[in-house]
Amino acid sequence: MSRIGKHPVAIPSGVEVVIADQLVSVKGKLGTLEASLPEEVEVSRDDGQIVVKPRGDSGRERSMWGMSRTLVNNMVVGVSEGFKQNLEITGVGYRAQVEGKVLTLQLGFSHDIKMAIPDDLSVRCERPTAVEISGPDAQRVGQFAAEIRRFRPPEPYKGKGVRYANETIRRKEGKKK
Repeated sequence: MSRIGKHPVAIPSGVEVVIADQLVSVKGKLGTLEASLPEEVEVSRDDGQIVVKPRGDSGRERSMWGMSRTLVNNMVVGVSEGFKQNLEITGVGYRAQVEGKVLTLQLGFSHDIKMAIPDDLSVRCERPTAVEISGPDAQRVGQFAAEIRRFRPPEPYKGKGVRYANETIRRKEGKKK
């Protein structure tokens, strides 16, 4: 039995859920999200909750059960509260700034890196070395943060680069004489 899938997803007030076959649409104060769930699961609405059940007992159906429940839960949480990812930039001269819908990164290259900010995400820079990405879709927030981090991942000797705020970098000892 799936430990995640067996728990129903509570629908908070202010969130509308429409279930049509395998298509689940969730609408809230932060926007609308849709997901097409796999055929191996059955989704229904019951007493202000969304219940996801497997159609059978095969391995694939059981594995899709937990994933589908998590997707529905992420949509409900996303349209009601939203998701945030914080990045920290470490290094001399490394900085970021937002100009309209463009994120400009200075990461030690000979040129600035300019990234267009997607319409469904918002990016803020409280400090030149801190970037906060927020939006209703957990996958889009995480993907945009990963694309920023990919330009200059943290290195293990001095810790320079772009890292997640909750990430710890295992530091290595330098050369010895």
